[in-house]
Amino acid sequence: MIHRKKAPARTNTLPLHAIAWVVGAFILIPVIYAFLGGFKANSELSGNPFGLPETWVTANYTDVLGSGSFWLQMWNSTFIAVVTTVLTVALAALAGFIFARYAFRGRELLFTVFTAGLMFPFAVAILPIFVLLRTFGLLDNPLGVILTQAAFGLPLTIIILRGFFRSIPGEIEEAAIIDGCTPFGFFWRILLPMARPAIATVSVLAIVGSWNNFMLPLVVFSEEASWTLPLGIQQFQGQYASDTARILAYLVLAMVPALGFYALAERHLVGGITAGATKG
Repeated sequence: MIHRKKAPARTNTLPLHAIAWVVGAFILIPVIYAFLGGFKANSELSGNPFGLPETWVTANYTDVLGSGSFWLQMWNSTFIAVVTTVLTVALAALAGFIFARYAFRGRELLFTVFTAGLMFPFAVAILPIFVLLRTFGLLDNPLGVILTQAAFGLPLTIIILRGFFRSIPGEIEEAAIIDGCTPFGFFWRILLPMARPAIATVSVLAIVGSWNNFMLPLVVFSEEASWTLPLGIQQFQGQYASDTARILAYLVLAMVPALGFYALAERHLVGGITAGATKG
């Protein structure tokens, strides 16, 4: 007698799909509203907030793209985000390698000190950070933002990379050492290429976090030439308070680089988080 296998029940996943759709709608609707609103006249925003524009006003976007201050803020944000990411990932990879592959007295205690940084909110430390940066002459200096962001990004980055590095079998390291590979050579030539998904994960988190950071650049920078895009958005909103459509166009253009980078690295981001959670 042949028994047919029952098809897997999909009813159990319906609530999860419904929740995913609701969350996705909460995320996408404001983005779509801002994108379409940037093509509308201000008078149309109140009468037709969610529909397609009756007349596509491209001047809102072209005026922003033709502004030199926008591109200067774009460069400042890109420079700070890239340098912050490189510094954070480089230091966290070295620290994660030591915590994952070497046993020494006080290792777990030192690792706990790093992880405790996750419980230290940035807003609480803003005054000591300002005093420290002023003491070292790092106000109105991109390094003041870069070093601070890297310091606050290290705990989570180390946790993710350490979990991934611990998942690499010890036999691979032993074989590399037998072949004459030094510990740093194993780290550079073998471990880092294998940890590409985890590195992509922490890179995305660092870049997006730096790109959206508002409070720290606000405290560090007083000269307009050093402003990042979040500060530029605030200044632009104050300058064109009555021109909502142009403000929406500015917001959309400021989001495009971060969204584009996330879209390119999304596959590695999900894979890195999953690998770190299941193997670490």
